[in-house]
Amino acid sequence: MPKSKNTFSSWPRRLAQRAVHAGWAWVQRTGSVTAEHPGRFRFGSMGTGTRLAFPLGTVFGEPWIHVGAHCIIGEQVTLTAGLMPGLDLGPEPILRIGDGVVLGRGSHVIADTSVTIGSDCYFGPYVYVTSTNHSYDDPHEPIGKQWPRMEPVRIGPGCWIGTGAVILPGARIGRNVVVAAGAVVRGAVPDHAVVAGAPARVVRRWTPADGWQPPLRTPAPVPIPEGVTPEQLRALSELDGEDVARLAELDGDGTARLAELGPES
Repeated sequence: MPKSKNTFSSWPRRLAQRAVHAGWAWVQRTGSVTAEHPGRFRFGSMGTGTRLAFPLGTVFGEPWIHVGAHCIIGEQVTLTAGLMPGLDLGPEPILRIGDGVVLGRGSHVIADTSVTIGSDCYFGPYVYVTSTNHSYDDPHEPIGKQWPRMEPVRIGPGCWIGTGAVILPGARIGRNVVVAAGAVVRGAVPDHAVVAGAPARVVRRWTPADGWQPPLRTPAPVPIPEGVTPEQLRALSELDGEDVARLAELDGDGTARLAELGPES
């Protein structure tokens, strides 16, 4: 027979739980790395508003890592420059991350030679970028003991790299490219393309002459017109299909029509 539950018996647990959550939130805030509070890390440069979330992944070679402004580096993200800690990598940065970059939780950026990530790139979680690959030329030597091959990697600005994608040495990804989740990218990818698969191939591309080919299956999102108020948006959400169709047929400025809507409509 189940024991009767004491209404007051769980309050110590709830109190302890709140204390643990509050303590962990404090640890995360305190342990995060910024330009103002770098802790033990000495990055080559770090822009204002950038934050590396705590707990961090593996980080070394930070004097040769340059991170732009207003970047969000998620928890457990690995950033490395050089094959191992303690190496002198010369006067130039090895890993360059532009402004406004987001690196999702658990991602790895391994820059044994030059890796450049352009501004406003967004990475999903667990993306792997590396400039180094194992070689297996000698069939008698363990692969892990053979000298690796290195090639620079460049990711252009404005790209979206999906969850679990792998960017291999020598990849040269253009501007505003979508890399699908789980794709494995090597070689050159043109601007304004969508790539998917392993190995990745172009599945859609935009050009000034032809637009998107193959054509997009859904219409592009329409930004909310400037000046539209929350009350007007709520009024729109209450319209039925016939009302929306009638509004779509009206001539004139859509913003002016929206202005006619309000809580009393």
